[in-house]
Amino acid sequence: MSGHSKWTQIKRQKGVADAKRGQLFTKIGREITVAARHGGGDPEANFRLRLVVQKARDNNMPAENIERAMKRGAGGSEGAVLEEVTYEGYGPGGTAILLQTLTDNRNRTVSDLRNTFTRGGGNLGEAGSVTWLFEQRGVIFVDINRDMDAEELELQAIDAGADDVKVEDSSLEIYTKPEDLESVRKALVGKGLSIASAELSMVPKTAVQLDEKPALQTLRLLDRLEDMDDVQHVFSNADFSVEVVEKYSAQT
Repeated sequence: MSGHSKWTQIKRQKGVADAKRGQLFTKIGREITVAARHGGGDPEANFRLRLVVQKARDNNMPAENIERAMKRGAGGSEGAVLEEVTYEGYGPGGTAILLQTLTDNRNRTVSDLRNTFTRGGGNLGEAGSVTWLFEQRGVIFVDINRDMDAEELELQAIDAGADDVKVEDSSLEIYTKPEDLESVRKALVGKGLSIASAELSMVPKTAVQLDEKPALQTLRLLDRLEDMDDVQHVFSNADFSVEVVEKYSAQT
């Protein structure tokens, strides 16, 4: 899962810039709208909506933006035209890429995705081609510093109900069963830990280690896919070394 964690860390760092220009808030707002449309506008009675609203708060999305997105979904107006579609493909080196999209025009989305994959050295795949390589899990990131005892934090996370815990640079990466995500998050908050993010994610069952050139190509492709308006989430089983991640970050 190291490839998952490193790409997720890049996305989290990039999310700061995205939030400044509104792209991240726009995507989260669309998620809120669709969640409210399908399960109602009350977060207490709608688990999916509750998760995405918490995600919005974790990213400092203004409360009025959150309320407006929920009302759109619950009212069945703007949210009604958005369709959830999953796409699958391959990146450089044969890495698997899974995309979750919200679109009002499938033809446009497929065309844009195909062009982006082709330019990035990959190709769009058939339905079911890579989904089996991933599993849904809850993923929680906790920011840590040198003064914190990583082993003690791991024990606290396991005690809270986590399935797996990993220390990655300045983050504690916690994996849970999908249904346990919220309870584990609340338990960690109760222990005084600072939650950077908590969401359901598609985590690769196994990772593919890439050499530097295809790794950099894959990172560029993932970044382009992430920036597409219709794309909400990007998942990959590519594994990136620390050196490659640092080199890519320096280039961008």
